[in-house]
Amino acid sequence: MVRAVPQQASVLVADGAVLESVMTARWQHRPEGLSHAAYARWHKAQMRMPWGLRQQRTLAMVEDGVVRASAEHYDLRGIFDGRQTAVCALGAINGADSAAALALIDATVNHAWQRDVAIVLLFISADMAAIIPNDGVIADHDLTLQVTESTRYGAPMTTVRVGEERDLAAIAAMGQIRGEPFRFRLDRNVEFIRYVIARQRLLAGLGPIHARQLQFFIAEEGITAAAYVVIGVTDNVWTIEECGDRDPSGARVGALLQALIAREPSTRRPTIRGWLPQGFLPPQVTITASTPSPDVVVVRMPARTHGPSLSPVASLYWRNDRL
Repeated sequence: MVRAVPQQASVLVADGAVLESVMTARWQHRPEGLSHAAYARWHKAQMRMPWGLRQQRTLAMVEDGVVRASAEHYDLRGIFDGRQTAVCALGAINGADSAAALALIDATVNHAWQRDVAIVLLFISADMAAIIPNDGVIADHDLTLQVTESTRYGAPMTTVRVGEERDLAAIAAMGQIRGEPFRFRLDRNVEFIRYVIARQRLLAGLGPIHARQLQFFIAEEGITAAAYVVIGVTDNVWTIEECGDRDPSGARVGALLQALIAREPSTRRPTIRGWLPQGFLPPQVTITASTPSPDVVVVRMPARTHGPSLSPVASLYWRNDRL
């Protein structure tokens, strides 16, 4: 059922006092561990990055001068059934009540379909996903992973270094190859990868000291990145935000994880979590648990789009892509 936007309400790109109201309401709803001022700086910094300047904007549904709902809107590109297609995404969805939030979603989805956008991604809570129509859920479970270690507690013979700007082209190429078997994936170019990694770095840097870290490591052959991992660290929990490997087995990613754990052999082993695409499990890694995620990625497609609903099995999606 489509919830129409009330006639007296309008959806607009937030600016000035409206944007300030949106940021305050969003921070109160989900502060991401930041102070109010730091949260506003985090958003402003994202919008000033080259990718954010062109592809990101903040929407607000305003009624009688009051913000009733808001969301972050992203213009993306994807590969769907082997063809490039326009993708729209909505994140940070927030409303005075669920009806207002759902009305904003419907208005934005309908506008996207009028622009011939084939796929709309909604980054929402599992609770909200249960009450809106959708054409598939492409990320809905958190995996807990265990990395096999050598009984000698040594690091594998893997050349590991911190990831750099020069590695992004190789990372983009790994993603294109890895994504070929999937029905749907984002077209992750260098600029987008730079944006999502920087976004997480900003989140860590603006928060309390030592509360959150972002680690970006490369395994290389010669001077070229052959595998990589991006890991968010909170307390003793590692979250794999994204990873990639030129080796189809993912063995270099597994070796990277082994090397990172072996840096401090006397410390308590971290809990490792993340999303992994179907068919990608490094031989050094075991899935010990799979639990429903409180945050999911839901798909909406227009009636003219044919084919079955999308699913996690048919989609390649990294946690870092949940904007």
